[in-house]
Amino acid sequence: MNSKQTILTHSSVIPDVQSEHDSRKLPIDRVGVKRLRYPIYFEDKFGAQPVVATCAADIMLVAEQKGTHMSRLVALFEEMSAVTQKKPLRVGGLQEWVTRLLDSLHAQNGAIELLFTLFMRKTAPISKIESTINYEVRLYAECKNGVYCEKVSVSVPVTSLCPCSKRISDYGAHNQRSVLTVSVVPKVPVFIADLVRVGEEEASSELFALLKRVDEKYVTEYAYDHPRFVEDLVRAMAQRLIDDPRFAGFSVEAENFESIHNHSAYAKIDFWQSL
Repeated sequence: MNSKQTILTHSSVIPDVQSEHDSRKLPIDRVGVKRLRYPIYFEDKFGAQPVVATCAADIMLVAEQKGTHMSRLVALFEEMSAVTQKKPLRVGGLQEWVTRLLDSLHAQNGAIELLFTLFMRKTAPISKIESTINYEVRLYAECKNGVYCEKVSVSVPVTSLCPCSKRISDYGAHNQRSVLTVSVVPKVPVFIADLVRVGEEEASSELFALLKRVDEKYVTEYAYDHPRFVEDLVRAMAQRLIDDPRFAGFSVEAENFESIHNHSAYAKIDFWQSL
């Protein structure tokens, strides 16, 4: 018997334990893998770029089946990593991968999550010098009882300046860096860059990685002229998204890392009523 025949013979008797029957009659809502890291290509408004994504995938396991085939989940991300080198992933592009996930495991419900850092080039307001700044992105897609839904989230670092401090002080006002998180369920594909602008334009000031002195003067004075409470930040972002027909629902949140307190100020608005 040659080596190929030996392999085939051994494979034919290896039991598929995961597919065996389980007698406890308990379905599992979510079972899968997480914390996998894969290189993928992601395309947004300003082109495609390589990113390192932290990946997760899971399915609902029926009561009668003992276990799921974890290797198929890993294989899914192996394939995604290879495919996106030629066809970069975009917002709205996870639906075909969720379909593959369900087909490969004969499941009715399942989900995929990708977390990665997206880099964008920015131009300073006065000197026009360019630099790169990073934004944390989360893509989450699931199919449940035949209904597909994809949620897109991005965290946007900005500056916020306190309206109260400005009003009560003879000079100056306390300000701090803040992180605004915009999460949407899009009806149509959207750009991460557009969600970033929602946060940056409603803040006291946006951030830049590189500023010359003329730029620093500009952004400091701009922030002073645009004071925002944490409540102002979420309300302003929410109002913009309410008026945008591209979204079926959203949430917005803001965390201010206070410069004169040893705590953060926080606010959030959920607007998922239409889902």
